[in-house]
Amino acid sequence: MGDLWPVSRALLQQILEDRCTDRFVCECIWARLGYVPKGDQWHAGPTTSKDWSDAFPLGPELIAQRPASVRLTRSIPKPLKQLLKEQLGFAGYKIGGLYPRRTRRATAVSWLLAWLAQRGEPLPDHGLLAPEMPIPSDPVRGHPGDLPIS
Repeated sequence: MGDLWPVSRALLQQILEDRCTDRFVCECIWARLGYVPKGDQWHAGPTTSKDWSDAFPLGPELIAQRPASVRLTRSIPKPLKQLLKEQLGFAGYKIGGLYPRRTRRATAVSWLLAWLAQRGEPLPDHGLLAPEMPIPSDPVRGHPGDLPIS
């Protein structure tokens, strides 16, 4: 599965607060789905489930592309869907801050929490953070280099 960026409460907050790139969020999940980096792309690897590799031979843009985000949402086991609220106290974004990019980031965080829970791994409070970015002035467009939302 390669090296996994360590997940912590601080990192998940950074993702929810939109203080890192969409690409970083995708890479955290791709590695856990078994995708492997080859140049600038991530390819389904030997541990990528057939369900994911058939639908997305290349690492799917989980934030930019709705079908990838929907698949990620559906892959979270029902008993674990409330972890975002239970473990992080996340009540959702306010109406004025409700954008597809941000809701898809919440989905990514929920998936990462479920991934940890399925393995019986704890969620440390602190850990390595992503390269810090300022919160985008335009949350629809995101950070420089973030792909447009579809």
